[in-house]
Amino acid sequence: MSKQEFIESGILESHLMGLTNEEEREQVAEMMLSDSELSEYVNVLEEDIKRYFIEGAVPPPEAVREIILLRSIREKKGRSSYDSGEVVDEKQYLNVEVNDTHMKVHKLWRPAFIAVFILSKIFLIAGLYFYFKSVSQQEELEKIKTEMRLKDK
Repeated sequence: MSKQEFIESGILESHLMGLTNEEEREQVAEMMLSDSELSEYVNVLEEDIKRYFIEGAVPPPEAVREIILLRSIREKKGRSSYDSGEVVDEKQYLNVEVNDTHMKVHKLWRPAFIAVFILSKIFLIAGLYFYFKSVSQQEELEKIKTEMRLKDK
């Protein structure tokens, strides 16, 4: 394969991005050792690819940066228990990452909230019942008063 065919085949780009298999990697290494112009072309191509990815990079959100910073600090210090100063076995704990925006409350609050909700519905129904009952009694009272006035006349 000539140098120009090798360049146009796209193997060099794949090699620089780490997408080649072992045979193609060996082939690129041989061609770069045998041809200094090709080696220079690969260096320039690598710089172009790096520049392309750096220009198109999107900075991560600030929260992600803080998480990464805290992880690196924690890994540098090592994981130790707070009460005894001994290094804690990593197999003892499971690393769980939580990225939610929900408020956390104790599990016993759930039945309390449900009870308050049910009681509020009961009081709402009782209030409506007694309101409508008092309205109907007011109407009956007015009706009886008008009947009494008619009898008196």
